[in-house]
Amino acid sequence: MPVEPPTMPELWILRHGETDWNAEERLQGRLDSPLTSRGLDQARAQGRILAACLPGRVRVIASPAPRALRTARLALDGLGLTIETDERLLELDLGRWAGRTLTDLRTESPDLRKATDPHLWKFLAPGGETLGQMAGRVRPVLAGLHEPTVIVTHGVTSRLLRCMVLGRPLTDLSIVPGGQGNVHHIRNGKARVLTG
Repeated sequence: MPVEPPTMPELWILRHGETDWNAEERLQGRLDSPLTSRGLDQARAQGRILAACLPGRVRVIASPAPRALRTARLALDGLGLTIETDERLLELDLGRWAGRTLTDLRTESPDLRKATDPHLWKFLAPGGETLGQMAGRVRPVLAGLHEPTVIVTHGVTSRLLRCMVLGRPLTDLSIVPGGQGNVHHIRNGKARVLTG
């Protein structure tokens, strides 16, 4: 069940910067790899965007995964904001697919080559989270927000959060925009992508 847009405070949702494994098309899930030099630049670009648009003191919540926390620290450097962490903002648990490359998975599982949605197939990972399980994990984060908030998280998690906030079906993950290095701003049920 989506979170109703009018109940939500103003949000700025960030995905972490590019990592070594992103560049290799290797699935991370709950595993981690360091930010690339491009990823570090993306996090700094997010910082410039936030510095230009944040209304002052806001709450900041980040996934505790090192790639997200590093992004949060770079993006918020010099803004005097405290970063809270919340494990519910971790990326989708990819079970036995975590650490595997897309090429290897497509070779081993020909059905994945037929997948028409770039995200929903990830919820079929052996030993991983289903869409319903992940939604049940992240929904309470949104329900607990009562002030303007910056959220620093992951690709699938960011998309799922935004589907919920905007009242979209959870299966619309591929319809909401993605990308690293930008900021997804939501106010009064309206979303826009801020780029630097």
